[in-house]
Amino acid sequence: MHLATLLQPNGHHTAGWRHPDAVLGGDQEIDVYRRLAATAERGCFDVLFLADAVGLRDRETTAQLSRSPIAVCLEPFTLLAALSVTTSRIGLATTASTTYNEPYHVARKFASLDHLSGGRAGWNVVTSFTDGEARNFSRDRHPDHASRYARAREFVAVVRGLWDSWDDDAFVRDKASGRYFDPDKLHVLDHRGVHFAVRGPLNIARAPQGHPVIFQAGASEDGLSLAAATADVVYAAAQTFEDARSFYQRLKARVAAQGRAPAALKILPGIQPFVGRTEQEAREKHRALLDLVHPDAGLGLLSTLIGVDMSAYPIDGPVPDLPETDSHRSRQKLLLDLARRENLTVRQLYGHVSNGAGHHTVVGTPQQVADRLQHWFEGGAADGFNILPPYLPGGLDDFVALVVPELQRRGLFRTEYEGHTLREHLGLPRPDLPATAGHSPMPLPSSRA
Repeated sequence: MHLATLLQPNGHHTAGWRHPDAVLGGDQEIDVYRRLAATAERGCFDVLFLADAVGLRDRETTAQLSRSPIAVCLEPFTLLAALSVTTSRIGLATTASTTYNEPYHVARKFASLDHLSGGRAGWNVVTSFTDGEARNFSRDRHPDHASRYARAREFVAVVRGLWDSWDDDAFVRDKASGRYFDPDKLHVLDHRGVHFAVRGPLNIARAPQGHPVIFQAGASEDGLSLAAATADVVYAAAQTFEDARSFYQRLKARVAAQGRAPAALKILPGIQPFVGRTEQEAREKHRALLDLVHPDAGLGLLSTLIGVDMSAYPIDGPVPDLPETDSHRSRQKLLLDLARRENLTVRQLYGHVSNGAGHHTVVGTPQQVADRLQHWFEGGAADGFNILPPYLPGGLDDFVALVVPELQRRGLFRTEYEGHTLREHLGLPRPDLPATAGHSPMPLPSSRA
């Protein structure tokens, strides 16, 4: 199986930062991230992932936000560039929005990170989801769902085209002839579409991986269509094995319908593990964090994920029927389905989302956690998992020290890295340069005497 880990600097549980053993300041301190990256690499994880947004969560009041540590974080490209120097094998992935960026910028940044890391970069494609982000980019409100995904599809196509601006062997650097690159191996994209007009070429050599690995997490119909056509890895959210397997089968079928091999896309559901040397110890760890969730923090997170201000409803009343929103559609459906299935109150539902924002939570011994992962993996519900440590560094330390060895004993996970690039870790081929049709050589200026 494949393992990723999402490193939120203060843990992935809403109250993770309040854990007695949590190390604070990780949202600003490189040394904290260096330690976490080293731990994940020691555990032979395929990739560490940094989520990102370009604004505060606007469905939360300042009082609610003040209970959460996610209001600030380091810019992820800068941080991953630093971590590329302190790590040697683990993949390095982060988010870049197709709504609030331009394709040329994104193509150049990820190609640069791929070069700096020796072929370990990954791009998590998102369309963003809040008006708060829109207002940071000269807009009054966020574009509608369909418009965002139409732009995203073209955005990804442009980025991939720019990554193919140069042949792999274009740079001859011949001192004797004075030729730095072969002009026949430089290509102009000259894209003209609905949303973008991008001539190219990219002013950086083709990346070590050819294309950095493309991640995606949207589970709406538009999100699934984009993932089936373009993604290498999909992060998924499912509360039950049945839901995870259904999602897995549906998405793999879409991949095949696109003419791609189903194995060309890896599906990694999110898992938040609470690991103890005994089951009782694990349950005590879980309960201790739930008891530290302040209602403001819980309601704020729930409001963001569900797309509606939940503070307007009785906290100990049932979760009401809510209209579909234009932001986190798939996550809203997952949470409302959970509330209906288990007859939850608003307070109980925010307790669930505090455990990893609606992802599956596993509480138990290393053997019990490994059992759950093995069941999902061998039962056709996952190609691996995105591990969401509830607090840091202890949550990641526990998983690497206790669960990874158990998975290795069962022959389910690598004991050492066999390759050097992220594509090699994931078993993904390096993309070939496309045929030259629509990808013309760039004419060079004529020489002058």
